[in-house]
Amino acid sequence: MNNRPSLGRLTKVELRKMVDTRSGFWLLLAVAGLMVVAVFITALVAHEENRTFHNILANGLQPAGILLPVVGILLVSSEWSQRTALVSFALVPQRSRLLVAKLLAGIVLASAAAAFGLALSALGTAIASNSAPDHWTLPIGLLLQDVLYAVTAMIIGIGFGAALQSSAPAIVLYFALPIALAALGSIHAIKGAVEWISTESLEPMTKEVMSGHQWAQGLVVLALWMGVPLAIGLWRLTRRDVG
Repeated sequence: MNNRPSLGRLTKVELRKMVDTRSGFWLLLAVAGLMVVAVFITALVAHEENRTFHNILANGLQPAGILLPVVGILLVSSEWSQRTALVSFALVPQRSRLLVAKLLAGIVLASAAAAFGLALSALGTAIASNSAPDHWTLPIGLLLQDVLYAVTAMIIGIGFGAALQSSAPAIVLYFALPIALAALGSIHAIKGAVEWISTESLEPMTKEVMSGHQWAQGLVVLALWMGVPLAIGLWRLTRRDVG
């Protein structure tokens, strides 16, 4: 008889882990609080041409895009820092299932954050003083990009946490690498090449419906920033001794 926990149950456990620790709880509270601040500052203080639904939503999702990946990093790295890996791997010997459950939990949380941002932005737009007839306009393509922005940011964080399996270097590298690439992108001779590997190419995702060229660059960047860390993390996760 197979008594191993289902993937759905593992996902619920991973979701609970995100708020069980003080760091995870306060990070999520900070994300929610900063989203509220960003939405209502934009709705009440920004110039009238910027007090539109899509612009308020874009600003409201920025805290989620920046801080949710840190929650993803902690979700993976805490297995080692809190010494729960031995218990987790004893209950679920197939370690790749744990990583899949963490990814699914991250996708659920990021989607919830995007939904929260959408509702919050609708409220902000309703109270914003804007006489433009199209200030509620939000193309479906842009809405899907907003959700994708939040989800992929979380997956990148989980990938960094899985690859490094330690919170401090993973968080530092997650923030330092984009800064380093942005500095390299300021060099005119290599700017075109850097655009294909820098996360700056993902910035239009919340601002406009991306063109074919922008999507090509974005997909390459996502493949590098999600695929490479996750592949390294899976390799390390399935081979690391936890005894």
